Amino acid sequence: MKLTIISACTLGLFLLVFFALSQDDRSEPNTSPSAPAQVISETEPQAVSISTQDNYKETSMILMQTSLGPIQIELDHENAPISAANFQSLVESGFYDGLIFHRVIDNFMIQGGGMNAEMEEKLEASPIQNEADNGLKNVRGSLAMARTSDPHSASSQFFINLNDNTFLDHTSKDMQGWGYAVFGRVTEGMEVVDQIRAVATGNMGGHADVPLEPIVIESATLAE
Repeated sequence: MKLTIISACTLGLFLLVFFALSQDDRSEPNTSPSAPAQVISETEPQAVSISTQDNYKETSMILMQTSLGPIQIELDHENAPISAANFQSLVESGFYDGLIFHRVIDNFMIQGGGMNAEMEEKLEASPIQNEADNGLKNVRGSLAMARTSDPHSASSQFFINLNDNTFLDHTSKDMQGWGYAVFGRVTEGMEVVDQIRAVATGNMGGHADVPLEPIVIESATLAE
């Protein structure tokens, strides 16, 4: 699948961020610590609306069992109804089971939800509307949707912020300012997230920052 410059000092950072946010994994890998990008498919579909059913609570809990231990996630249906409903629907369908955290950048984020251990892309999910203007911030422990340079291209891939990544937050409704939609947070298991951040990474199949030993999402389930 497929920032306002204030001074010369910020120009370099702007360029690094912009190019990784719009990363196309079919091109030469970008190894700089830049924003999470979703793998770009051959054709870029239009964003669709996800039904935010009336029976969704304001929050729901997801238990994600990984090969390094469990991570408990709280989804924010009140502030991010489309993204939270999309993620919960994918969890309930078993979409994430067996996929991996395929992109790990220490002091930045860990990204998963789209590739298996052979770095093959899982494509069934449809893109959703960007909800980054919901007021939720990309702070440590928050979950946000990964996407391409198209603000409304997020589908299944997500990332967990390792630091307060304020440069990923919404500033304006244009290509440069849309930001990355936060829809949940880790409530338990940040020690597991910090284990993942510390693993050795390298290049694999044209992708950068890939853990050398797969970090598998063994299961993701809705906690009753």
